[in-house]
Amino acid sequence: MSLTEILEDINRSAKLVSDDDKRFKLWMPKRVVFTADAMNESYGQKIYDKVSALNLPIEIAKNNRITGLRGKDEKETYRIAKNTLAVVKAPPSAFNLRPIPPSADWQFHLAEGCPAHCQYCYLAGSLSGPPAIRVFANLPQILESTIRYQRLNELVSYEASCYTDPLSLEHLTGGLAESINFFATQPNTHLRFVTKFDNVEPLLNLQHNGHTRFRCSLNADSVAKRLEGGTPTVTARIKALRKMALPKQQGGGGYPIGIVLAPIMPIPDWKLHYTTLLDEVSSNLNFETDLTFELITHRFTPGSRDILLGWYPNTTLDFSETNRSIKRNKFGGQKYVFVKDLMKELRSFFETEIANRFPKAKILYWT
Repeated sequence: MSLTEILEDINRSAKLVSDDDKRFKLWMPKRVVFTADAMNESYGQKIYDKVSALNLPIEIAKNNRITGLRGKDEKETYRIAKNTLAVVKAPPSAFNLRPIPPSADWQFHLAEGCPAHCQYCYLAGSLSGPPAIRVFANLPQILESTIRYQRLNELVSYEASCYTDPLSLEHLTGGLAESINFFATQPNTHLRFVTKFDNVEPLLNLQHNGHTRFRCSLNADSVAKRLEGGTPTVTARIKALRKMALPKQQGGGGYPIGIVLAPIMPIPDWKLHYTTLLDEVSSNLNFETDLTFELITHRFTPGSRDILLGWYPNTTLDFSETNRSIKRNKFGGQKYVFVKDLMKELRSFFETEIANRFPKAKILYWT
């Protein structure tokens, strides 16, 4: 190898390090809208103060409707909505929690929508209307409503990230801190949330009492770079996971943690790519910690595929039905999942590799 080639290789390596270490720029909406009733909530006022301090453009609606989200076509509607933060009051139905197996006993919502641009987004088809980010100004009342779902002398778990990535909004809302502080005082309760973001510093010093599990969504680096727009790098997420898991006396958060590997895809050389990922996690979690895994393969419905192709017409995500089988639910809906033999191969690989590196970790489910 010539000196020139050596120097070029060093420069490429330095650039890779620089790109991974560069601080991720948090999402700042171009438009923040408060409905009239959201402004009557104390938590809504807290959010107003936060976004005002950031000098973001704020509108206060005269009623309780959010307008101006639709453009001349689907692409423009997506762009407008994804740049809009709407602070609204959750409807009465938000207080009737629904079960969410296998993730948790119950789900509740701090918000709906996400500022990231994941081209496989599972919210496509789950939420109606333009994909604006809606934050609930009556979160304290929603949290109080979870008390009636508690059971004496039995642990009850609550999932807070079914319809959003709550950490992606924390700098604007403080909703995760509100939730963590609330569940810290509730006996026999367990709060769970998952994120692709790394801005964990506001959560490190909270007295969570072990009642909250911080879970990080990870994927092979090639998948994340290609399909997970608007998110920190995988390396940055793993570093955040380490911070949250480290004991408080070592400057960490002392949280139970989890890794959600999703969506698992049989990309070319997938064993090599996922081995690299698991090795990086292992080198960062080189201390005793309470760790779980959730393993979720890529799947899609015909409806979500149509929506995602409208949002991301140039996507390289494989939506073909090759190596897919149809899985039907009891309501007649259907989704495309990997064929049985491929699922078996994927599952065997991940369960073996995880057991080798993290013998004390629990794999909560495979799907």
